[in-house]
This record gives sequence, structure tokens and C-alpha cells, in this order.
Amino acid sequence: MTDLTTLKYSEEHEWVAVDGAVATVGITDFAADALGDIVFVELPAVGTAVSRGDVFGEAESTKSVSELYAPVAGTVTEVNQAVVDDPALLNASPFEDAWLIKVEVADDALDGLLDRDAYVAHTEG
Repeated sequence: MTDLTTLKYSEEHEWVAVDGAVATVGITDFAADALGDIVFVELPAVGTAVSRGDVFGEAESTKSVSELYAPVAGTVTEVNQAVVDDPALLNASPFEDAWLIKVEVADDALDGLLDRDAYVAHTEG
């Protein structure tokens, strides 16, 4: 199980885990629960440049369509094809199996992101 206190979070409900120069990005359990049953996910191609705050994809549920916002800037190095093939993974395992993309980032990638306590406070507000 992922230690949620080691992750960083955006106010748009994405999480980030950084290992060296690579940031793994996913959506939080809060976002997955709010969306309901996720039935479709669109993600960028490997090699796509993403900018912090810009839309990089979308998740469609039985209730609505939600845009996915890049919490970091960089170049997409990997896409989780398992989530594209089985979008329900986002509901079942948002922090483990259902990461969305991996992005090669700069050293200051986490500047401005929330820690777990701040994110929980944000979702309760």
C-alpha cells in the first residue's frame, strides 16, 4: 500500500510521486469517488510535453466527464495502458495500479503542491 503522506497533491485532485527526475501522476481517491464509475480514460502519447495546470487528458464516468490537469511540467515518458484498457482501475486502486502518466521533470517539480494534510483540509473545505 502506498504511504499517502509521501505523495504531493494538486488542488485539482491529482497526486504526484517523484523518484529522481520522474514524477508519477494519478488521481486521488477523492476524485475517483466524486466521479463515480469511470468508464473511459484518455491520456497523452509518450513524448508529449505537458505544462503545470494544463489539461493532459480526461476521465469519463457514468455521471460526467472530468479533465485531468498536469500537476507538474515536463515530458511524458510512460502512459499506463492498463488504465486506458480498464478505466475501472481508477475506482478500485487510484494510488497503486491506476497511475496515469510518468513525466520527466525539473528539480522544482513539487513547488506549490500540497502535502497530505493540506490536501485533506482542501477536500473538507
